[in-house]
Amino acid sequence: MPQQKPQSAQQLFYEPISGHAFNADLTQIVVSNSTPHTHVMKRGADGKYTEAYVLEQHLERVTSVDWAPNSNRIVTCAGDRNAYVWNFEPESGTWIPCLVLLRINRAATTVRWSPAEDRFAVGSGARLLSVCYFDPENNWWVSKHIKKPIRSTILSVDWHPSNHLIAVGSCDFKCRVFSAALKEMSDKPQTSLWMPKLSKFGTLLAEFDSNNGWVHGVKFSPSGNLLAWVAHDSSVNLVNSNNLEKVHTLLTSNLPYMCLLWLSEASFVTAGHNMAPDLYHASENGVTFGAKLDVKKEKAASGNMSAMARFQKLDVQGKAETEGTTLETTHANCITEIRAMESANNKVTKFSTSGKDGKIVIWDTESICSAIAGLKI
Repeated sequence: MPQQKPQSAQQLFYEPISGHAFNADLTQIVVSNSTPHTHVMKRGADGKYTEAYVLEQHLERVTSVDWAPNSNRIVTCAGDRNAYVWNFEPESGTWIPCLVLLRINRAATTVRWSPAEDRFAVGSGARLLSVCYFDPENNWWVSKHIKKPIRSTILSVDWHPSNHLIAVGSCDFKCRVFSAALKEMSDKPQTSLWMPKLSKFGTLLAEFDSNNGWVHGVKFSPSGNLLAWVAHDSSVNLVNSNNLEKVHTLLTSNLPYMCLLWLSEASFVTAGHNMAPDLYHASENGVTFGAKLDVKKEKAASGNMSAMARFQKLDVQGKAETEGTTLETTHANCITEIRAMESANNKVTKFSTSGKDGKIVIWDTESICSAIAGLKI
């Protein structure tokens, strides 16, 4: 049986991919390619994705998408200040949009379903967060706003596993945690280390300063006890709900990261302008770098090249060596999103990345661990 490759790539578009998400059984993927159209693609027998549906409703480029796996609903948001929830009708074989009343006056930037899939959050340039829920009387989605103390564009959001807390990263160099419990949904939140006493919707529960960088990505750990975020100052940050006063910050020498994903309770992967995912370990002592996960192919030794072959290469390519001109990473541009695909024993075994090169790359953690000696996730 041939050994599985650590990663497999597919060039979906030549435009930058602004967001992607999978359905429950990974047979379909929804992708936004920085146009007003959103593409739903199906996986073929060869494992490649081909276009099946085009969702056309937005007037400006779609900035973010998300797919609720259990309810099979897609949500999209765009620069036209709108969001739509798409429901699939088997009878007609089409995706039907449902209006979302965002009530914002700037472009929507990011959207995420909650774990219970009964609400979703939309970040925008209007310096506010829209938490949206369904209104059955009018058959549309309505929103409640969290405004203070957000002072700039929201770049990333992530829900706590409890479904009642949300983390927000924004351009004012802050990472914040808010209460998102809705009395309209008859929520009964439980007290926790993040919320020591029951708080109403929009209450600021925690605020963390991110030095001198926009907060591009924020993510709760699987248990919800840890919160990590990455910022434009090339920092990786971690805070434990046991001690909200202590923020562990690791200033890296890499280009800034744009996104992150927890692989287990003790490790997470980041990616961004370096064009490759990096592994970090989280502990009580802080954050430590693990490894670069993009396993490079070993080049064939050129020392045995004959004089004739060397001159032929010089004649064809116009240069003697290709050193410094070949790309060492699978992605050819900035990675903007990471998604979990498969999990086993509370660990992510397969995840995907998309970026500005129009590629979707699927990474297999077990194959990566076998390719990199001594690596543990």
